[in-house]
Amino acid sequence: MSDLIEDIAGGNAPEFTVSELSGAVKRTIEGSFDHVRVRGEVGRVSRPRSGHVYLDLKDDRACLAGVIWKGQAARLETMPEEGMEVIATGRLTTFPGQSKYQIVIETIAPAGLGALMAMLEKRRAALQAEGLFAPERKRPLPFLPEVIGVVTSPSGAVIRDILHRLRDRFPRRVLIWPVAVQGQSCAPEVARAIAGFNALAPRGPIPRPDLLIVARGGGSIEDLWGFNEEAVVRAAAASQIPLISAVGHETDTTLIDHAADRRAPTPTAAAEMAVPVRRELIAWADGQGARLSRALAQGFGTRGQRLRDLSRALPRPDTLTQTPRQRLDWASQRLPAALRAVVTRRRAELQAAGSVLRPSTLKARNDRCHDRLETLQRRLGSAVANGERLRRRELERCAARLRPQGLVRQRDRTRLRLEEALRRLSRIAATRTAEQRTRLEALDRMRESLGYEATLGRGFAVVWSGDEVLTEAAAARAATTLRVQFRDGDVTVAPEGAARPKRRPGRKPPAQGSLF
Repeated sequence: MSDLIEDIAGGNAPEFTVSELSGAVKRTIEGSFDHVRVRGEVGRVSRPRSGHVYLDLKDDRACLAGVIWKGQAARLETMPEEGMEVIATGRLTTFPGQSKYQIVIETIAPAGLGALMAMLEKRRAALQAEGLFAPERKRPLPFLPEVIGVVTSPSGAVIRDILHRLRDRFPRRVLIWPVAVQGQSCAPEVARAIAGFNALAPRGPIPRPDLLIVARGGGSIEDLWGFNEEAVVRAAAASQIPLISAVGHETDTTLIDHAADRRAPTPTAAAEMAVPVRRELIAWADGQGARLSRALAQGFGTRGQRLRDLSRALPRPDTLTQTPRQRLDWASQRLPAALRAVVTRRRAELQAAGSVLRPSTLKARNDRCHDRLETLQRRLGSAVANGERLRRRELERCAARLRPQGLVRQRDRTRLRLEEALRRLSRIAATRTAEQRTRLEALDRMRESLGYEATLGRGFAVVWSGDEVLTEAAAARAATTLRVQFRDGDVTVAPEGAARPKRRPGRKPPAQGSLF
């Protein structure tokens, strides 16, 4: 018994390094499970910046780690999400760095249509709870848009159907933003297209559409899955331009249909919603114009008949003026007699008033007015005296309140302020005078340096002919008399060959010389 224990403790079993043991386990697992399909629920999902996708597959009793490499993840049609039941295909391998095994997933797909619909319903409920599908957020479509933006594949039949229907109904300008309408790149491209149309300037080089149409033909739920992505739904809900969703056939429903302002059963129906029929619009306008013309004609006829009916009830104009004309004639006949009667009555009243007037009456009235005037004069004198006394007392009260010391202090303060102002004015005047003197001296020095007199001291001279300065020898030869200006005076000379000027008697001849 003791020998057996010694053999086991002595290390008869082979020894492995950690790397050798991990490699052996890795080869065993990869050789036995090089291709497996696993069904389970997606647990934790991680998407680092490297582009790889790390996730957990689990059921009620176990959990399996999984990884989707960057290149394979870009080709997946359906990205795994937490809580989604999927079938993953790949191979088992180990990760020696953490002593665990994992599945390297090559393809992953929802485990049946029910799983997709459950995930779709869960996403729809979450987005609806945020208010992205609220009816009050939806805007009316423009009646006749000038520019229509279409987000679809440029090579499919959808864009041809839309253009053909627009051309038949009412031709409009169409801007196409090409996108993939299925696959992994569908959702980001559609979201960028909607945001790109909204980012266009209204009056930029590329006109901003008045209406957007997101269109795609029919297909399976997997083909249309890109229009169920959250990024597409949020882009449609955030669009400031009215949007029509025309994805799939009439029986197909995607989440973008709930976020769009209008849902069209087919792309052709979307084009019909976008514009009216031009011929019907012209016919409607013609019909409205005809109705307007008939209404105007009927209104004018009705009002003309009403006017004629009212005019028959009015009297004739000559009948209206007969009675006033008769009253005028009767008054004009009575006017001379009335004037004579008034003049006679006024003359009689004047004679009656003149017979009552007597000189004694006038004298008595004049005496009464004189007495009244004297009374008022006496009262005026006493009133003036009383007023003078009142004003004098008020003046004395005011004079008693006045004190010369306040006036003296105010005068002294004013004198101090005046003296300070004079001192400041003197300093400012002296400073300004010095500045002006310095500036004047600088200008004078500049004048002297720029003037020709400064160059005379360096041996130069100026030749004058009258009031003109000569700069050419030919002009000097043609002149009769020249005056040469030096630094200390002028000298009059005659050119060689010119006639000498006659000397006036009693005067000394000027200093002459020849320039040649």
